[in-house]
Amino acid sequence: MRYASITERLSGLGSAKWEVHLRAVKLRAEGRDILMMTIGEPDVETPDGLIETAKKALDAGRTKYSNGRGEAGLLDALSKRYTRSTGRVIGADQFLCLPGTQSSLYLALTGISQAGDEVLVGDPMYACYEGVVRASGAKIVAVPMRSENGFRMQAADIETCITPRSRAILLNTPHNPTGAILTADDIAEIGALAVKHDLWIISDEVYEEMVFDNATFTSPLAYEEFADRVIVVSSISKSHAAPGFRTGWAVGSPEFTARVLPVAETMLFGNQPFIADMTAHAVSEPSEVAKAMRGRFAKRAGMVFEALDGVAGLRVNKPQGGMFVLIDASASGLASNEYAHDLLENAGVAVMPGASFGASLKHWVRFALTKDDAVVKEACARIANHAHGLKGMVA
Repeated sequence: MRYASITERLSGLGSAKWEVHLRAVKLRAEGRDILMMTIGEPDVETPDGLIETAKKALDAGRTKYSNGRGEAGLLDALSKRYTRSTGRVIGADQFLCLPGTQSSLYLALTGISQAGDEVLVGDPMYACYEGVVRASGAKIVAVPMRSENGFRMQAADIETCITPRSRAILLNTPHNPTGAILTADDIAEIGALAVKHDLWIISDEVYEEMVFDNATFTSPLAYEEFADRVIVVSSISKSHAAPGFRTGWAVGSPEFTARVLPVAETMLFGNQPFIADMTAHAVSEPSEVAKAMRGRFAKRAGMVFEALDGVAGLRVNKPQGGMFVLIDASASGLASNEYAHDLLENAGVAVMPGASFGASLKHWVRFALTKDDAVVKEACARIANHAHGLKGMVA
């Protein structure tokens, strides 16, 4: 039978990247003692207030069709939130409501890129970025993000990768998997570059409320001089511990939302009204659950650093936000996939191999901070023992 070329473009880009995690799930089901440090799922339940809002909306019959942009109450709440956070008037006509950040990215990239185009993405990158870029027919051009620069994307590195086929720069701040946060100067320089070369900026800001105390978040949407070429995507999956509700949005210029609205309506004609009501409640004020999570995650990142940095050649990158910490295991002599599988089979700790996030992390692994302190402590002890064992074998 014949299949569309998209099936070839996306081959190997779905669950294949999560092979270690899926193997760990299988081992746990068989009764093995496995510590799951793989997935960035909030460590608390969705707040009761949001659940109650959704229930009340269901009881009120908020189960009918919506429109292509989203429910009026949610659009108004998002307008107020972004007007407040950016210091610029962001109208309700600048939003499209979709089921999560992933769908919003798919929409944005489908609306602005196509076969023959190139999208500049930092390496390392979130594991699903390659898929959403390739789905549009465009090609990913990896821009190195160096550990010596704190894994922050630099305008100078982007410029060396720009060609006549370049269409967009995809940013992620705070960044998954590194926890890096772009500074205001970084964004200003990247914005100037986008203007110079007539490029779009897509900014994935799903971790916006997961910024640790020593860092400041800045959105490119706040810069009026290049705001018309900025598309921001986000959701309440992380910030409000609500990943299963699948509710997010894209925000851009009125022209952008008008042009891609038919694409959004073809994908999914409007979001669910009862979930939209819950989302409006969530975005109307800063998230208390996010405040508590970022405190715990910052503490756990410190625990991992203290327990593992310098142990048997391991090196730990300190994040500025998010839900993860990166561990450099190059001293083991193993590539990240080999190391992660060995750690799982012989130490009972499941982490994500850095290769799932780009070539630059071929000797790193990603460790989730979303388990309680006792589990983090035990995982670190197992990783340290495993590292000493590997060092002895290498020696």
